[in-house]
Amino acid sequence: MNAAARETTNEDEAAARERRCIVTGEILPEAERIRFVADPDGAIVPDIAGTLPGRGFWVKANRATLERAVAKNQFARAAKGPVTASNDLPDRVEALLVRRMVGDLGLARKSGALVFGHDNVARALGERVPPAVLVEASDGAADGRRKLRNTASAQGVRAGLVECLTSTELALALGRENVIHAAVKPGRLAERLILEAARLEGFRPAARRAIGPAAPEKGQE
Repeated sequence: MNAAARETTNEDEAAARERRCIVTGEILPEAERIRFVADPDGAIVPDIAGTLPGRGFWVKANRATLERAVAKNQFARAAKGPVTASNDLPDRVEALLVRRMVGDLGLARKSGALVFGHDNVARALGERVPPAVLVEASDGAADGRRKLRNTASAQGVRAGLVECLTSTELALALGRENVIHAAVKPGRLAERLILEAARLEGFRPAARRAIGPAAPEKGQE
């Protein structure tokens, strides 16, 4: 394949990965959108993995935008037909994104691609192949999270940062109580975690995630 053909193919692939939000009209990359389809009864359901059959409707990965889509009947307008979207759709999307991330973290642990605990993560940052993703519980103490970010910076490690899961959700994923710090080695699971975290952030803004006391540093993993 010559250079011109390769350039055309790359442009086509990039275009295929972008879709227009039915609410805002923005053309969005995968990390900033959620796909929806209508089930056989005409109910709109989230398609987090992007694999369900049927015509897709894309909405910006943002709670306010999705709430507007439901309130303004935007799905029916886009479908040009009688489809319905329930008021709990934003909550269902958030729950599905969390479930997907929790599942991926569990897979990463089973495959040996994940370490957890402050000291273990700090050591991993100094390895020849450092982690591609740092995972920090959103309700963890700020000091411990800052120390690991500083360690990564000092080691010259450029890793993705995931801060949208709670310590309870991390504990569920890893089968260990009070997990605050984790890291995932480079690979497909790390890439997917970054993608899903970017989408989940739209449903968990910082102000909302900060509610409640911070998990203690003492005895944490």
